[in-house]
Amino acid sequence: MPSTEYAAAGVDYTKIEPFKREMQRVGRRTLDFPRTVRNVEVASGDHGALYRYTGNEPHSWCQVTEGLGNKNWIAEWMRQYAGTDRTYYDGIGIDTVLMATNDLIAQGAMPVLYTDEVAAGDSDWFQDEKRAADLANSFFEACKMLQMALPAGESPALRYLVRAEPPVKSAPSLSGCATGIIAPHKPGRIPGSRPCPGDLILGAPSSGIHANGISLVIKKALELPDQFLTKLPNGRTLGEEALIPTRSYHKLVQALLDARVKVSMFLPATGSGVSKIAFRPDPLTYWINHWVPEIPPIFHFMRELGVPLKDLLTTFNWGVGYYVFVPPSELSNAMEAATDAGVELYELGHVEQGERKVAFMPHRIILSPPGE
Repeated sequence: MPSTEYAAAGVDYTKIEPFKREMQRVGRRTLDFPRTVRNVEVASGDHGALYRYTGNEPHSWCQVTEGLGNKNWIAEWMRQYAGTDRTYYDGIGIDTVLMATNDLIAQGAMPVLYTDEVAAGDSDWFQDEKRAADLANSFFEACKMLQMALPAGESPALRYLVRAEPPVKSAPSLSGCATGIIAPHKPGRIPGSRPCPGDLILGAPSSGIHANGISLVIKKALELPDQFLTKLPNGRTLGEEALIPTRSYHKLVQALLDARVKVSMFLPATGSGVSKIAFRPDPLTYWINHWVPEIPPIFHFMRELGVPLKDLLTTFNWGVGYYVFVPPSELSNAMEAATDAGVELYELGHVEQGERKVAFMPHRIILSPPGE
């Protein structure tokens, strides 16, 4: 029998258990995903995930833990005020998973399993069955896309820790750990971790804001008369545009690795925007001479709201979600591999020895390294 005293203290398992069961139901449907494509068997144990490599090649493992940040706060706002029957959580699981897996693949590892945490500030949050189903199904879609399993997770009610900023009544903190495998683990299979003078900088387009810079979007949106219901020129509301799911780059990375392209570094375009290109401490100047042809509408809108372009470039991905650094001799190989994988890849600029900075020449702006 559930503890009524514990429920009164903020943790009511009768309200949380249906959400747990829905996540477990969806998770069971993913368990076979890694078996055929990665030679990894995954099982859900009583207290965690069990997995093993069944192939014969030398291999190594990689893990990345990441949180989503504030993006699902916008989904909660839309759920409260948009006046539709949507929960706006149909892409949130994808965003949460890709925050970790887009970093994971930068190590040359392909995802095999993910364990999630959905930590709410109250037990009542878990009772919305439609929202729970949409979130669980979005985790499933991410796992299907990446051919990885979701064997275990955690969903606590943290009354004394998790508080949503008004006017949103309640919003969970979402995070998780992605585990990937590098197989075969051979010289040349794992990409380098630093660019070199002379390297070319290639970029793959983003789908939109992804999950970085959300706090600035929330701040500016709440200053508008219609807030997240403000219509953009493309017909979408600001809230809908902000909630476009993050793009996965695993097909691009897999294609470059399979083609044995000599990659100096893969770099996810996450925090610090375009200036993240200079995140390493090496004395290098990164010349960006060209950019992707289309900038997501939400970034143009932020500029119309008066946010300086330099601030936008150091906050948002500005249309590039992933960078690939290669020697000039590898350019044609990289482009061919990307095309064969159905992924757009653009030549943006090059790396030179010099002062550590990003020279964003399309607007003749110099960006300092992150944190400076």
